[in-house]
Amino acid sequence: MKVLKTLIAGLMALMPAIAMAQEPAPQGMGAMGQIIFFAGFILIFYFLIWRPQSKRAKEHKALMAGLNKGDEVVTSGGVAGKITKVTDDFIVVEIADNVEIKVQKVAVAAALPKGTLKDI
Repeated sequence: MKVLKTLIAGLMALMPAIAMAQEPAPQGMGAMGQIIFFAGFILIFYFLIWRPQSKRAKEHKALMAGLNKGDEVVTSGGVAGKITKVTDDFIVVEIADNVEIKVQKVAVAAALPKGTLKDI
């Protein structure tokens, strides 16, 4: 029993020395690690979000600029028809015989190949 008390007393005396001898906890990423992490995040953001959105916007702008009388189009609302008149911001679309509607150019979702409306 006396040996156990002596052993415990010795360990208690060594506790501060053992605690001080341990290595400090790691501080996390250094400045270079943070810069690399941030650059990786920017690249992921660019390739997954920004670039595809920019590509779609360019394609849509080219579509709107290329609209001409006689083209067959589908609007974002799902209306399909043939363009009868084109102005700066609007187009007139014939959706049935003698039925025409005015639509903003930006509402055109896609241009259809010629003759598609006859097949529908």
